[in-house]
Amino acid sequence: MSSVPKVIDVDQHLTEARTAWLDHIDPAFRDDALGVEEDERGWPWLTWRGRGLYAVEHQEPHHPEAIGAERLRREAGERPTTTYEETVPLAYRDPAARLAELDRFGVDASVLFPNYGLVWEDIVGVDLPALHANLRAYNRWMIGTLTPHADRLFGVGHVSLRDVDWAVAEIAALGRAGIRLAMVAPAPVEGKPLSHPDLDPVWAAFCDHGVSPVFHVGNFARPLDPAWHHDDPEPVDSLLGSVFLSLAPAVAIANMTVHGTFERFPELRLGVVELTAGWLPTFLLHLDGASDFYTARHGRPLRKLELRPSEYVLRQVRVGALAYEMPAMLVDQVGEDTFMFGSDWPHAEGIAEPRAGYERAIKTLNDAARTKIMGANAAWLLRL
Repeated sequence: MSSVPKVIDVDQHLTEARTAWLDHIDPAFRDDALGVEEDERGWPWLTWRGRGLYAVEHQEPHHPEAIGAERLRREAGERPTTTYEETVPLAYRDPAARLAELDRFGVDASVLFPNYGLVWEDIVGVDLPALHANLRAYNRWMIGTLTPHADRLFGVGHVSLRDVDWAVAEIAALGRAGIRLAMVAPAPVEGKPLSHPDLDPVWAAFCDHGVSPVFHVGNFARPLDPAWHHDDPEPVDSLLGSVFLSLAPAVAIANMTVHGTFERFPELRLGVVELTAGWLPTFLLHLDGASDFYTARHGRPLRKLELRPSEYVLRQVRVGALAYEMPAMLVDQVGEDTFMFGSDWPHAEGIAEPRAGYERAIKTLNDAARTKIMGANAAWLLRL
């Protein structure tokens, strides 16, 4: 595909190979490599250092109840009735098979986030060198797997900001490989906010190497006090975490706005994917309103900015809107340049027919607005 794709699904996932980390990790860290292995009853798990971190779940778009039934069977001590390869169909893990699915959906291109990469960053992060080694191994696997299909399948790197020098080097490596997006956590870094001057070299690296950071659902430090999760055993998708998916990106973006990160780095382009979008109209209202009140009450702003706070967000942030969030209404409220089409395929909470399912939710938009939400805004984030 020589031209810029017109329909871009900004939220799909590619399941990592069983040995993606072991095959690509630096030799000194082979004992720290993540992997996919079966337990004594035959159930597959994402493993690290000999223990199961997260159950490999049977994902079927629009059918989360299948995961619930499988979890109950695991708890009851039953054995699986399918193999790992049957649990994870070929189109979930193979680029050529994914391209065939895109053709069937009528989707020109897709952004591919990791699958297992959403559940281990904070867990493995207790050992920073092991975290870096597995992140780099995933990035190498992703680059090698998707580079032959780079005109239609846009792989997303995975980067931690805890070591600035490491992050800068990894962003540079992603940029050299043609990777245009990298997933980062919308969370403080070693006690520092994302706007802290110590992190400025990271944001500069994103700009210099043409890579856009993206906030996505993942295993990062929770924005809510742990007490609120006291009787929920789910390590990643907790109930209250799902209710407040928007909290982490909203706080991160507000911090980066009012403390001048977007002003210092006007070329920085930030994506928000699968963390909902319905919050944005009210967020922009309160971002400006609270800033005005603070200025009036203190006689001066917290930090002098050349633009209104909301203008930085509208200029530099793009947000994936889920189909159930009435994206047409969001476009009417915020404008045509902010929101992006994303299906979350093939996850259970995703849309079974990505393009057709999403277009039903935006049928009231005019042609220009439809063009932007279905692909042009994503193309801007990707710097196509």
